[in-house]
Amino acid sequence: MESLPLLLMVVLAFVLLIVLPSRQRKKMQANAQAMQNSLTVGTPVMLSSGIHGTIAALGEGTVDLQIAPGVVMTVARPAILEIRKPADGVATEAGPGATAVDGDGDVTDQTR
Repeated sequence: MESLPLLLMVVLAFVLLIVLPSRQRKKMQANAQAMQNSLTVGTPVMLSSGIHGTIAALGEGTVDLQIAPGVVMTVARPAILEIRKPADGVATEAGPGATAVDGDGDVTDQTR
C-alpha cells in the first residue's frame, strides 16, 4: 500500500505527458486534413512561408498558386497554412473620384 501513491503519480504523469498531447495532435491533423479537402480553384490562401496567393489548379500532392497576375508557382499541399478571406471594402481599382492613399494613412493625399 505504500507504493500506491507513487503508482498513481506515475500513471498521472503518463496521461499528462503522453496521452493528452497525442489526442491534441490528432485533432490538429484532422483539422489540417479537412482544410486540405476544402481547397478549390479560386480560394485565397496563405503558405507557411507567408506568401499569399489564389489557387489556380489542384494536383494530387501539389497546388498551383497564382501570386500575381500571370505568375503561378507550384507548391506542396502541406505548405498551405490557412485559407484567407478577402478583406471587406478593399478597392481593387482606383476609379474616378477614388481616394488614394500613399501608405502614411492620410486619405486626403493625392497621387501623382
